[in-house]
Amino acid sequence: MKRFFKILIWVIVAAVFVGTFVFLYKNSQPKVVTYQIVSPSTGSIERTTVLTGKIEPRDQIDIKPQISGIISEILVEAGQNVKAGDVIARIKVIPDASQLSSAQNRVEQAKIALADATDKYERAKTLYDRKLISREEYETAQATFERSKSDLTGAEDALDIVRNGVSRYNASESNTMVRATIDGLVLDVPVKVGSSVIQANTFNDGTTVATIADMTKLIFKGNVDETEVGQLAVGMPMTISVGAMPEIEPHAVIEYISPKGNESSGANTFELKAALEVPEGVSLRAGYSANASVTLSSAIDVLTVPESVVEFAGDSTFVYCLTDSVPQKFDRTAIETGLGDGVNIEVKSGINKDARLRGVQNK
Repeated sequence: MKRFFKILIWVIVAAVFVGTFVFLYKNSQPKVVTYQIVSPSTGSIERTTVLTGKIEPRDQIDIKPQISGIISEILVEAGQNVKAGDVIARIKVIPDASQLSSAQNRVEQAKIALADATDKYERAKTLYDRKLISREEYETAQATFERSKSDLTGAEDALDIVRNGVSRYNASESNTMVRATIDGLVLDVPVKVGSSVIQANTFNDGTTVATIADMTKLIFKGNVDETEVGQLAVGMPMTISVGAMPEIEPHAVIEYISPKGNESSGANTFELKAALEVPEGVSLRAGYSANASVTLSSAIDVLTVPESVVEFAGDSTFVYCLTDSVPQKFDRTAIETGLGDGVNIEVKSGINKDARLRGVQNK
């Protein structure tokens, strides 16, 4: 029995020894590594950039009053089309106390002057009819009388303007009526009846009564990073993507690139404007968020390979061309590359379309 266990132990030891030897032998052998094979293809490569911005009307006007007062009537609302000259609001004037007092005093003085001139004119007329004064004296009194009547009329009109903001001789062109200055769509009416408004002056921009824009002429307004602004130029085409209307992609043409950058959140950007070509039957709203795609450069019908198969070494680029299939052997070949889009890259020289290149390693 003891002899049996000894033999069993030796068999187990021998088996462990042989298994260990076989395991170490297999691990010491070099593993055969294989790679996926990639072939060049003919295609087009475009390098594009995307700009963020929004849709804006080319002409957007803030309508401001020409006189200070209180809104007594509003005749338009947002979304309504108006013509230049249409009345959009009326203003009730709150007269300044000192100006009102001065205008009233001027009227009283004009009345006194007219009364005096009337007496002198009537007396001169009586004396002239009796041949007691010369014609020159009579005409002087008559001219003074007519001038005094005109002065009273002017003083009363000035009082009406101070008190009501309206001239009796030019009521249709009164400053109390706020008018549209362009044809367009009313985008906003930020005031209400009863709101106080002031006219624009040296110290104040004035109160905006309404904002009007010509919605038939729209632009894309966005910002471009300083690293890409040098590759853009006036006249370059763009494709616009509107977030609220993904089914349409209107075209645009760059018409302005700001010569001065603006720093925001540590980045330096330049303002860009592009004339928008709105498809017929499509209605865009001011303020829509939009992205613009611009092609910076392109290569059409060129030999391309995936950038993953290219080895970059300083200013040189290489690929590994298959020379033997079993086992796989590759030759390191220098190539000249061109435009790349981050996925594929153009090959100008070094290989042809029949080359078979080393790709990623098979697992």
